Amino acid sequence: MNAIVKVGVFAGAVVALGGLGSAVGASVGPIEEPERRTHQEHEAASGGHGGQAGHGGHAGHDTKKAPEATGLNVSEAGYTLDLVEDRYESAAAATLRFRILGADREPVTRFETAHGKKLHLIVVRRDLSTFQHVHPVMAADGTWSVDADLTEAGTYRVFADFQPATEDEGLTLGQDLFVAGPYEPQALAPAATTSTISPYQVDLDGHLVAGKTSRLTLTVTKDGEPVTDLEPYLEAYGHLVALRDGDLAYLHVHPEGAPGDGRTEPGPEITFSAEVPSAGTYRLFLDFQHAGEVRTAAFTAVAEAH
Repeated sequence: MNAIVKVGVFAGAVVALGGLGSAVGASVGPIEEPERRTHQEHEAASGGHGGQAGHGGHAGHDTKKAPEATGLNVSEAGYTLDLVEDRYESAAAATLRFRILGADREPVTRFETAHGKKLHLIVVRRDLSTFQHVHPVMAADGTWSVDADLTEAGTYRVFADFQPATEDEGLTLGQDLFVAGPYEPQALAPAATTSTISPYQVDLDGHLVAGKTSRLTLTVTKDGEPVTDLEPYLEAYGHLVALRDGDLAYLHVHPEGAPGDGRTEPGPEITFSAEVPSAGTYRLFLDFQHAGEVRTAAFTAVAEAH
């Protein structure tokens, strides 16, 4: 995972907002591959501007070229995300196993450490109703494993965010997995600037503009009082992932400043510089830690055309 990512995937936590269609119950098992659209088809349907999302740092100026979206490909730059299994029965603690393969199809075993981990794994259901940010452990043969909550049936997207030791930049690769069982997709929550995870509330200030650096400030309160003692989590006071509704283009950004730098306060505000690749609807997920527990606040946001 790159140091600080522009929500140029936001490739990302980090857009015209629209609900998913009305939910229709369906049985998923035996599981069939879902109908898929290419990124170009999605862009044509949504009227968005092409581009990729990716991890990025702070940016203080507009860009002439739309950022690139990441997480759309299972293979990129000679690397492949290889799930050992991509079909599961529903379970509260299913063990996911995967490898990162190099151009020679052999498992990669050397990675740079980014924000305390050599690889970050994001697992979301494709209707964006669930979100998990977990950290697998790698065996000597290059096989990673981690438990994930696959209680709900449906199609999930798995994002592996990493930087091989031989590369100068990180990559985000994505692959689908399928969980058997009765499946009823959920409509996307409407756009809102407040997320409640009782007894916490997180308020979002700022809005997204495609192809332009957007300043987003998230303010954390507990029982109506500002939280001024947020705890470092993965070397930051907050982590923000953005997923574009439709194709799930991925962005992961980190906040301005860092714990212990002498200028960044531990709350209540966490500020991000985010850049999204196209107009459209995005789902934002903020991870923060307080009182020894990591919590996730979720928002739906609409990015305007530049």
